[in-house]
Amino acid sequence: MKKPVAIELKNITKTFGEVVANKNVNLTVYRGEILSVLGENGCGKTTLMNMISGIYFPDEGEIFVNGEPVMIRSPKDAFAYKIGMIHQHFKLVDVFTAADNIILGEKMPVYSVTEETKKIKEKMEKELADVSDEKKKKIQAKYLAKIGALPFIKLGKAFKFGHLTKNRAKVLQQIADQYGFEIDLSKKIYDMSVSEKQTVEIIKVLYRGADILILDEPTAVLTPQEIKKLFDVLRKMRESGKSIIIITHKLNEVMEISDRVAVLRKGEHIATVETKKTNEKELTEMMVGKKIDLNIERPEPVDPKPRLEIKNLTIMNKEGGKAVDDVSFVINGGEILGIAGISGNGQKELLEGIAGLQKTESGDIIFHNPKKNKPVTFFHKTLKQIKEMAKQGFFHYPDGKKVDLTGMKKKEIEKLVNEEQILFYEDEIIDLKHKTPLEIRELGIKLSFVPEDRLNMGLVGNMSIVDNMLLKSYRKGKSIFVNRKKPKILADEIIDELEVVTPSDMTPVRKLSGGNVQKVLVGREISSSPKVLMAAYPVRGLDINSSYLIYNLLNQQKQKNVAVIFVGEDLDVLMALCDRILVICSGRVSGIVEGKKAKKEELGLLMTKTEE
Repeated sequence: MKKPVAIELKNITKTFGEVVANKNVNLTVYRGEILSVLGENGCGKTTLMNMISGIYFPDEGEIFVNGEPVMIRSPKDAFAYKIGMIHQHFKLVDVFTAADNIILGEKMPVYSVTEETKKIKEKMEKELADVSDEKKKKIQAKYLAKIGALPFIKLGKAFKFGHLTKNRAKVLQQIADQYGFEIDLSKKIYDMSVSEKQTVEIIKVLYRGADILILDEPTAVLTPQEIKKLFDVLRKMRESGKSIIIITHKLNEVMEISDRVAVLRKGEHIATVETKKTNEKELTEMMVGKKIDLNIERPEPVDPKPRLEIKNLTIMNKEGGKAVDDVSFVINGGEILGIAGISGNGQKELLEGIAGLQKTESGDIIFHNPKKNKPVTFFHKTLKQIKEMAKQGFFHYPDGKKVDLTGMKKKEIEKLVNEEQILFYEDEIIDLKHKTPLEIRELGIKLSFVPEDRLNMGLVGNMSIVDNMLLKSYRKGKSIFVNRKKPKILADEIIDELEVVTPSDMTPVRKLSGGNVQKVLVGREISSSPKVLMAAYPVRGLDINSSYLIYNLLNQQKQKNVAVIFVGEDLDVLMALCDRILVICSGRVSGIVEGKKAKKEELGLLMTKTEE
């Protein structure tokens, strides 16, 4: 038996200038079903959902709710039609409790002193009807006191004094209990985990009567245990007749939770299929329009040797607490070390500390610079430094003899260096602690960093793709004028190889989609031929095709003997791509496991429990 239609889109089109985000999209969502929406970056998934939730208004087409045509011009209109959206980035007030956030914006019931006075007087008249004169005075005094208190009660309600929260607490708890949410409604948002904050957002739209829920990347930063709990809740909602739309890039979750899957490609609706009648490979091919190999390669490390050694590293956060607490590990050249953990457990501070962007409280960051039998150059060493290092016995000639520069003239030394006759005996051992990014670069250390916050830290949004390439090389210029020739060549190579969707290489990066911004950043950092590459969530927001492209790039760096640190949120990817996985919880290392032997449940437990 066919289920009743909850929402239907007919020929929906949305454009932004010359860019067509959605074109003649037809989509149906039934009552009591979970529909997944899949598609590459920039295919129009979020734009389409934003039109349903009232953030955008379609240029063409119609939206039907329960078979009736509707006009949704704002989120308020969407709520009127019982539609609610849970965004990937939560919209909560940190200093408020969960309950306060849920009822935020709700108006107090109208409280009229005149009406309340009438009610009290009516009660008083009834009570005075059958009593003696002696009792009448006492009764009148009692009711007059109540009437006199009414203005103060109204004032208290105006200032709330927790009145609304207290009166709604029972209703909110009933919603939580009905769907199996585990939540303390009196808890402040700043004390909550990501999973708890998401629960608050879901209860918020349910409290406002939503029957159609849209979730944007709901599992992006959850542990396997939290994902399981969320899916259990979504199934209960489906059983109660709710319609749920999920935007996600995780195909394994699509297959597990959804009843049907709608696929978008380049703004157009390609097909909607029953989940049980398809598979991950077919869905991927529909998304990208061609066959894709879904196997993540993990080549064996070749002769791995220590490249970066972290010893008892401690980094403080802005509040004075320990963001990174006594962390120690070694990353080898020619391997990928994954870092797993719930977002906000010290991953950001750890990578920024290594890169010289965060002040370290204590500990060491030892870099093993692969210089053995390689020539010294004037690019990162001055003549004075070379002379001093020669005295200490750091160099040898190609025939193996020790370098002695005593009594040599400047021109003789320069000739030997330029002809690559002065070679290192061993790798350089350098402590990067308290070094700035510029000082690290001047030491000849090629360390590349793809930060979590790509636009605020990695790139300059108002600058073009070419100028963002220039940020890494402008100091090498030989005149006061900037040469854009090489940065332009690099920008064009990245656009071509990583399939960056952009009008031109002079387009400001802020005008690109999130996935294309990420491609520009990753491409730039890899282009510098690093010895250490640190990437924080490099595939966050990328479609399946672009994600595999990034995985291949990281493997290419690994095969070039680069030490790769990969901070990820998808445990399946971490287990498939990484040679070892370091798990961090509350700023401490709770375990290091081999990628081949790791299990999701084990990693999930380590992510939520620090070893004593």
